[in-house]
Amino acid sequence: MTTTNLTVFIVDDDPFIRESLTLLIGLDPEIEVAGSASNGAEAAEIIGRGPYPDVVLMDIRMPVCDGVEGTKKIKALSDGISVLILTTFDDDEFIIEALRNGASGYLLKNIPPDRIIQGIKTVHSGSMLIHPDVARKLTGLLRPAPPAPSDVKLTEAGLTTAEQNVVRLIADGMSNKEIAGQLFLSEGTVKNYVTDILGKLGVRDRTQLAILYWKTKSGS
Repeated sequence: MTTTNLTVFIVDDDPFIRESLTLLIGLDPEIEVAGSASNGAEAAEIIGRGPYPDVVLMDIRMPVCDGVEGTKKIKALSDGISVLILTTFDDDEFIIEALRNGASGYLLKNIPPDRIIQGIKTVHSGSMLIHPDVARKLTGLLRPAPPAPSDVKLTEAGLTTAEQNVVRLIADGMSNKEIAGQLFLSEGTVKNYVTDILGKLGVRDRTQLAILYWKTKSGS
């Protein structure tokens, strides 16, 4: 018998969608729905009581507290919680802000149900997950943003060639395990590289690291 190995918390202001997602996700024996909430603030309050879920499936447009602010509140509780944005709105500004606040990925609600399940497992593994239509827009969307103090070229930040390769693969959405296989390193070595890179560039997590890479690559 397959044992549940990850927990998911659902955040959506529509009770029908919350119930539908609960039933859908519950069909996978490897995933357990740990709870739900109608907005980001309510989610942060419930999750804050513990235990923390592995993944939060978060709508963007909600009253009281939307998914952008909700992501920020939940990541403030623990960086170990992965937030996967799921919405019917292809809203460029909301996408970027959610990623900046620490979201691990973004999917549109019109994708097949099995893709939602796979998306949950993907962000739980440490990879980023961004809808292809959104990914193609990211570089252009990020270009007009004012540069933050950490927005420097990777070489100027003192990153070695090996570290730059790790950054590039993280930006491509690879997990530590996948990076280790690509670069013929141990997974532990990759984890150490990631820790050092985050410190050198002054960014909080892998998502912000990927955004910084895209901005640097685009010349912003």
